[in-house]
Amino acid sequence: MNAHKTIWQIIGPVIVAVALVAVVFIVPQGFGNVSKQTEQKAAVSLSTNVFKGNKIKSQAIDDGYVPFIGSSELSRMDPLHPSVLATKYHRSYQPFLLGKPGTQSLVHYFALSGVMRHLKNRKVVFIVSPQWFTKQGQMPTAFDYYYSPLETIHWLTHAHDSVATRYAAQRLLTMPSASSDRIMKAAITNVAAGKAITSGQRTYLTTKEKLLVNADDLYSRLVSGRRLRHIQQAERQLPAHDSTAQLTKVANRLGAQATGNNRFGVKDSFYNLRLRGHNVQNLRQAERNFNYTQSPEYSDMELLLSQFAKYHVQVMVVIPPVNHKWAKYTGLSDKMYAQTDHKIKTQLQSQGFTHIVDLTHDGGQKYFMEDTIHLGWRGWLKMDQQVKPFLSRKQPAAHYRIQNRFFSRTWQLSQNK
Repeated sequence: MNAHKTIWQIIGPVIVAVALVAVVFIVPQGFGNVSKQTEQKAAVSLSTNVFKGNKIKSQAIDDGYVPFIGSSELSRMDPLHPSVLATKYHRSYQPFLLGKPGTQSLVHYFALSGVMRHLKNRKVVFIVSPQWFTKQGQMPTAFDYYYSPLETIHWLTHAHDSVATRYAAQRLLTMPSASSDRIMKAAITNVAAGKAITSGQRTYLTTKEKLLVNADDLYSRLVSGRRLRHIQQAERQLPAHDSTAQLTKVANRLGAQATGNNRFGVKDSFYNLRLRGHNVQNLRQAERNFNYTQSPEYSDMELLLSQFAKYHVQVMVVIPPVNHKWAKYTGLSDKMYAQTDHKIKTQLQSQGFTHIVDLTHDGGQKYFMEDTIHLGWRGWLKMDQQVKPFLSRKQPAAHYRIQNRFFSRTWQLSQNK
């Protein structure tokens, strides 16, 4: 065997691999749209790649899917889940689920940056959990996990100086992700100071964006259908007709079957896994000092509201409750929760966001909650009773009045009693 052949056997595979990477990530692929089947799987997949990408989200919105924006509650897919109901009864809308544990307003703001123009004059459902409004607000580790360089570059290259833009950049700089790329960090720092990004930064960002777009184009076709199969199985437990009375019977029956071994009315499997034994004893009065009335999350939420207003997006905001039995056991203050609810609604209503589903008083109803903080059978159903007409019928044009005071530290710390 000659030396040239030996060298090729060693480095040949490396050269081929590099060439393939170049083809995939540099050369425009021209794959076109993803299939309707992939789009359908992506809508309920709760895939991190879909969340961080742009292609499927944009295409789905253009095809009429409605973003349901939230966090961990979206993965509680019992038969009364919004995606199951919409699929079973062939409704005029289909949810596109955007959110997982740890996704809060700041993550959503950047993750939606590239698709906002597709949402112009359309509708979204935004589930705002009071549990987001902690002293710290968005957890940096969760932000980093869901951070989308692709969507952030789009935001940077389209940024126009404003109070909201500066606040967003300043918040981004508090997250480790902002330091993962030296040139991007410099651009973010410029925006945070009210300055334009430099021509050199723009060239770098647009080049990097092309690579990320090609990667997104490729990964958009790799979506699991596991949750879609779960949705299809859940449909079989629903009545043939979209009847509130019949669906309530189903919710009561499923709730009764699932919650029999504990005093909190939570799902038996959740209790067995998370609360049984010493765990539940250790959590007695553990939440008595929790306070959701003071948090940077109020200003992070304002970022999303300002974007919705800019693009005339019609928004229905859902504010879920906590399990009342669990709140009493852990010492979570009813007064504090009510103040938090009031503060959130004040921020929404004073700016023209009037479509609000306030469920905070319903956490004591039987089978309303699946566990300690997430909606269950009757909870989903009550939410659906307001979401369905909002999405199915034409709504009057929204008239938003964004107020920069909600970006202030003063508002974040206000008790708003």
